[in-house]
Amino acid sequence: MPARLIARAALTLGAVAMLLGTTAPAAAQSVLRDAETESLFRDVARPLIIAAGLTPASVQIVLVGDPEINAFVSGGQNIFVFSGLIENADNVNQLQGVLAHELGHIAGGHNVRSNEGIGPATHISILSLVAAVALVAVGAGDAGIAALGLGTATAQSQYLAFSRDQESRADQAGAVFLGKAGESGRGSLEFFNKLLGQEYRLGLKQDNAYNRTHPLDGQRIAYLEAVYKASPAWTTPPDPKLDARFQRVKAKLAGFIEEPQRTFQMYPEGLKTEPARYAHAYAYHKSAYPDAAVAEVDALLALHPADPYYLELKGQILLESGKIAESLPILRAAVAAAPTEPLIATLLGHALVSTENAADFAEAKPLLRKAVVRDRENPDAWYQLGVIYDREGDTARAALATAERFDLQGEPRQAAANAKIALRGLSPGTTDWLRADDIAQVAQNDLVKKKHR
Repeated sequence: MPARLIARAALTLGAVAMLLGTTAPAAAQSVLRDAETESLFRDVARPLIIAAGLTPASVQIVLVGDPEINAFVSGGQNIFVFSGLIENADNVNQLQGVLAHELGHIAGGHNVRSNEGIGPATHISILSLVAAVALVAVGAGDAGIAALGLGTATAQSQYLAFSRDQESRADQAGAVFLGKAGESGRGSLEFFNKLLGQEYRLGLKQDNAYNRTHPLDGQRIAYLEAVYKASPAWTTPPDPKLDARFQRVKAKLAGFIEEPQRTFQMYPEGLKTEPARYAHAYAYHKSAYPDAAVAEVDALLALHPADPYYLELKGQILLESGKIAESLPILRAAVAAAPTEPLIATLLGHALVSTENAADFAEAKPLLRKAVVRDRENPDAWYQLGVIYDREGDTARAALATAERFDLQGEPRQAAANAKIALRGLSPGTTDWLRADDIAQVAQNDLVKKKHR
């Protein structure tokens, strides 16, 4: 998922917040792409998506690098999960509870129906604004301010009531989906209780429902506990294999996001579990101790010699430490172990291009072309392809690859400029020409919209 979509979603939510005085999700810092994490998300969500009557291929779960404990739905069937939520979840069943709730929003069409709540609230705000202006015009300034304040408060209350209703409906739907998928609601309750405890510690009030976009956590827990306990899946423990994968992802995320000192607080150096070693490897790599990082990964590979994600990490450490030649056989092994993972293939392509060797370029080109067919939303793959085309003297396709990259990065001016260069060198009507034309037109439209804001 391109970062520009996150930015637009946050902007839309922020505009509603400005109007109604509500709290919108924080603007995303970045989208985090990781093959192992995305594979886990797909496997965890699949039975829940099917239970919701949706198509797994149509629902995308995106990891956002943000410390908040948050998840939300935007852009149709896209679920955005913040890294802070993963770091604060204890097990995979807690993640399942969150995803089931968000799928409740999707299945209920809440993202589309949000205008039903926003529309009336906006109408109230506009009427109060007109009344306030009229009162100020005749010299009743205090009365005008009071009218504006009353209108804003009324609009806010109306929208929040609508939002709370949607959250309650999503809770109910999520409980149904968990039951159909044979998953316990115990993790959902555990996570709610965790959030409730944090609110009490922070001194947040629990008695004023009209100032909250969600139902009170205590109320949600009381309702859901009865529903979950009535389900035959209540006593079903989390899938141990899925939970082990979740613990790995949680650890690598901590190693990647947190400062090394914090990572070692979370996973002490004396701890030798798989998740701990995974976190240590990232922390050592970030601290510029590549030998220590490789040693941790080698300990993991001793347990699982063909694990594609451990191989990927070792290859990445070697590549980013300047040991390009040593990284190549490791990354080739990673691709062989996970031939359908475009992000791993892209890393091997990156390493091959870094050698500046013509033979390696020849190996990288088909690899990267397959990678962008499977996943067009990977800027690094387009960058590496652009380098190869440029070295081959194929200016048009180099420009098209660059246009794709800038388009994903939300830079319409550069995307349009490169797409126009590509159009001049490509045969009209071909697939590449049509794609360049699409990018040029969309990017130009984006620029016009920005100009008139």
